[in-house]
Amino acid sequence: MCGASVAPQPRSHDVALVPTREETTVPKYLIAFNDEWVPDHTPDDLRNKAEASQAVLGEMTAAGVFVFADGGIDASTAVCSVVSRDGRPVFTDGPYVETKEHLGGFTVVDVPDDEAARYWAGRLAVSLDWPQEVHRFPSGVVEIIERQSQESE
Repeated sequence: MCGASVAPQPRSHDVALVPTREETTVPKYLIAFNDEWVPDHTPDDLRNKAEASQAVLGEMTAAGVFVFADGGIDASTAVCSVVSRDGRPVFTDGPYVETKEHLGGFTVVDVPDDEAARYWAGRLAVSLDWPQEVHRFPSGVVEIIERQSQESE
């Protein structure tokens, strides 16, 4: 539980400790699913799905594309919400963002292109037997600004 609180302001020397993301040339992709896309399963079904997906993650690791994966999250695993109030973060136990969809799990892969990301997402979709969605992380802030400029035209 977060409890209602306000985080302390960072001191000027703390800012240097915040890592920055450097511009990248090899895109990273998020392969994710919403909890609502997962049908009900028996405990044995879930164990089998976990084993099958772990095998795919092992292949990703062997191929050198695996970055991180986790799952089993839903509305019940939310710890707190945070908003900015007067330039400071304010944490509360709720209310959470009004939504019917919740992230269920995700995998991050470091692959050269959309086709490779689609391949691994397909492997996960088949091993888990529920849909996956693929997102490409931008290479940096310049790409984000360019995309927003194009969208506003």
